[in-house]
Amino acid sequence: MEITEVKVFPRVQGNKKLRAYVTVTFDDAFVVRNVKVIEGNKGLFVAMPSRKVQKPCSRCRRSNTIMARFCNYCGVALEASRYGDSYDRQQETKDIAHPINQEFRAYMEKKVLDAYDEEVKNNPHQEPDAGSVVHEEDIQPS
Repeated sequence: MEITEVKVFPRVQGNKKLRAYVTVTFDDAFVVRNVKVIEGNKGLFVAMPSRKVQKPCSRCRRSNTIMARFCNYCGVALEASRYGDSYDRQQETKDIAHPINQEFRAYMEKKVLDAYDEEVKNNPHQEPDAGSVVHEEDIQPS
């Protein structure tokens, strides 16, 4: 599988650790959006798109985060989390898509970080609005 396109949408304001959102196209046939470039303690790294893990309320059946003690909608006490005292914040989210092996993860991370470095080098003064990212496909022609 080949990465055929990487689009980088830098974030300069807002969350200081989130550097950019990235869209990655594979074999000109499949796209993954909301890949993130994040500033960590050891430098930049690539985070895959993820979603919060939810559990349903036994009364109203609406979804709540896994660590919620009470339903956000009807207020009923929720069952105790299965994570108990060994709670790890990473258990709150699950990757939507991710590489299966380390070789492809390294390949993808290199392509994404190279594209990010190129974008930053070519547009050093780009200042998007705080909290907003504009994707190319969202822009209406004038």
